[in-house]
Amino acid sequence: MAKPDLRSRLFFSHIVVMAVGIITLAGIGLVYSPRLFLVSLERIEGDGMSVRQVRAQLIQGFEFAWRRGMFWSMVLGGVAAGGVSYVLSQRIVRPLLQMESITRKLATGQLEVRVPAYEIPELNRLATSFNRMAADLEGVEQRRRELIGDLTHELRTPLTIVRGYLEGLADGTIDPSSDIYQRLAVETARLQRLVNDLQELSRLEAGYLPVNLRPIDLLPVLVTLTQRFDEQLPENSPVIVKLDSQGPLPAVLADPERVEQILVNLLDNALRYTPAGQVTVAVAADETQPLLWVQVKDTGLGIAEADLPHVFERFWRADRSRDRNSGGSGIGLAICRRLFELQGGTMTVTSVLNQGSCFAFSLPRADA
Repeated sequence: MAKPDLRSRLFFSHIVVMAVGIITLAGIGLVYSPRLFLVSLERIEGDGMSVRQVRAQLIQGFEFAWRRGMFWSMVLGGVAAGGVSYVLSQRIVRPLLQMESITRKLATGQLEVRVPAYEIPELNRLATSFNRMAADLEGVEQRRRELIGDLTHELRTPLTIVRGYLEGLADGTIDPSSDIYQRLAVETARLQRLVNDLQELSRLEAGYLPVNLRPIDLLPVLVTLTQRFDEQLPENSPVIVKLDSQGPLPAVLADPERVEQILVNLLDNALRYTPAGQVTVAVAADETQPLLWVQVKDTGLGIAEADLPHVFERFWRADRSRDRNSGGSGIGLAICRRLFELQGGTMTVTSVLNQGSCFAFSLPRADA
């Protein structure tokens, strides 16, 4: 047997409350009204007026009038109360039924649907929460579609190159050589790097990537990395890597492995797009600030002002860096920014086209 819906239960509960009130009123009136009437008659007789001859008729007339009045009061009051109960039940249930209908649409993939505002504050708060959830789901679905499209675009080029070389080697149109094998190795390495970056980004966004925060001295990390990148440059390279550190640095609260990972990514990007000049890691302590800021500056190609808002988006690359020979997957900066957010810091970028870029990041001080 199917259970009654919410509208029926609300209406029935109102009817029960009304019935209890009417029964209580009628019962009390039936028991005490005649007695009170007799007391009034005795008070009249005490004032010298005689009503003994008509007492019985008065009582009967009172009881008849009381019953008739109570009957019509119950009928009219019940109809009025039932009507009001029905209207109130409809007012409460109609938004809920509307939400149920919209929820079904949301479940079928219509993520753009929203619940309208309601007059009832509690239902309006519920509608606001529902709309916020729907907007989040729509954003997740949009990002999923963009990720699939971007991933398809990124994978197509190296796969096409690898397939072309393999088919050429198979049918004899391309002679096998160390150069061909080297190109195949480069493309497969690019695919592997892209898969690894995607795996790390997905773990970051899902909250599964552990970040072990502890007080660390940042200066030795900066010294080691700048020396390593400078030593890896060719002997006659037109680019130099240097560290600009002013004064002693306070300890920061961070994960040393993640900080090193981020700095490697930033330095690698800076060197990739700096044909000549210098890449500088600058850091200075400010006792008045709870954060320690580090800058990775270069004198390279720079980024156009219109492109700056998109720098930290997944798979974004400016036109100048569309060349896959650069090896970038387009998601390294997205990973860097997310890692800083998990450590309580942030990351910003400023750049001037053909003059260079500056990526600045902050980490919370351990003594703050």
